Amino acid sequence: MKKKNRLQLDDNGKLKHFLTIEGLNRQMLIDILDTAESFTSVTEQNIKKVPLLRGKTIVNLFFEASTRTRTTFELAAKRLSADVLNINIQASATAKGETLLDMLRNFEAMHCDMFVVRHADSGAAHFIAQHAAPHISVINAGDGQHAHPTQAMLDMFTIRREKGEFHRLNVAIVGDIRHSRVARSQIHALSMLGVEDIRIIAPKTLIPTEPDTFGVHVYHDLREGLRDVDVVIMLRLQKERMSGGSLPSEHEYFQLYGLTEEKLALAKPDVIVMHPGPVNRGVEIDSAVADGPRSVILQQVSHGIAVRMAVMSMAMQSHLRDAPGGQR
Repeated sequence: MKKKNRLQLDDNGKLKHFLTIEGLNRQMLIDILDTAESFTSVTEQNIKKVPLLRGKTIVNLFFEASTRTRTTFELAAKRLSADVLNINIQASATAKGETLLDMLRNFEAMHCDMFVVRHADSGAAHFIAQHAAPHISVINAGDGQHAHPTQAMLDMFTIRREKGEFHRLNVAIVGDIRHSRVARSQIHALSMLGVEDIRIIAPKTLIPTEPDTFGVHVYHDLREGLRDVDVVIMLRLQKERMSGGSLPSEHEYFQLYGLTEEKLALAKPDVIVMHPGPVNRGVEIDSAVADGPRSVILQQVSHGIAVRMAVMSMAMQSHLRDAPGGQR
């Protein structure tokens, strides 16, 4: 068993932490998607709650700001009937000199059950999972340029909802591939689920240094890369890359790599357009496309709640089984 799996899975091969797509297997991803499917009906109920995690406490540790991700994790936890703590890291004791491990030990002493971690440093969620008490589960909500596994899974859920099977699809990921934790997780998930034609489209400065290791087809011309694709995933362009000299102006980038209706016409007629957000309109995507009939961007947001409910409930399964009088 790979080292990553020894950390992510319990002794029964069940999910304990969700830190990265890499190292998991196809069946685990399918189980997450199927579990998420079972939770989609919860949002349609008058009382949008199930009692699965009643009495459990989940702590959102967001060392890096993200309103959309934090909010969907909070809603997911509350719809599972868990108690939720949102920690303002800037105002917390870590800002006053307390170490990260000291902070974790204090939350453990308060009998918390799960940490949802977002951090600017790659590997931060793994570090916390390695040092957390045995009863704690850790969910990676994005770490540095490394991974964003729940975003990738909500994207996979959206694709399956719209397209069904994965193996016949041509999928294009466009934008800042080199610095994107989302792209890395998406590529691992798409490959594991059987997508054979995964394309990355970007200027040379935004392509990973060794793209062959990802098993993708590389394009530097957007029009060429979009031909006959079923799914287009646009990535947020980090504007700081422009000031650093990696890119031309916003206007020139949009002319070359911005998704417009005219460029989208090169894809298949039933193509869907995705974006993990936040969207820079007029930079990586035109408003007519973002708001158009092929866009499933808002569906991604909705599906994010069900997917995060699935991951949280699966990661807590062993705790629920082992707890006195726990659910069976």
